[in-house]
Amino acid sequence: MEAQLAQRIRLFRESGQVRPEVADFVAGELEALASEGRTVTEETAGMLTSHLLMALTRLLDGESIEQFLTDEQVAAELAGHPDAVERARAVSVRALRELGAPLPDSEINFLGMHLAVLAQVSPASPA
Repeated sequence: MEAQLAQRIRLFRESGQVRPEVADFVAGELEALASEGRTVTEETAGMLTSHLLMALTRLLDGESIEQFLTDEQVAAELAGHPDAVERARAVSVRALRELGAPLPDSEINFLGMHLAVLAQVSPASPA
């Protein structure tokens, strides 16, 4: 993982803003994206990283995550990016399995947006 992005995760962990298991989970998700040929750097994935770290932490801490007024708009924008939505849903399934906290639809949509942007920056390598 790129040093700046790893430092972002380390700062969240060391400051106590996120649980160690959340930091490990997010680092694993980023490593998986990088192994698929995505350009996973501070510039391309910094916001995705922070968003996922904080969303999972809020869920594990029992905080409610409100539906956003823009959910329908975000869902409409994601219609052209089914792979990003599928990936976001898969992250939610893994979060449930590994952390006991699935992402609500609102968070899946926003994660999908981050993943769609990442895909535009660095299309996956052909298999």
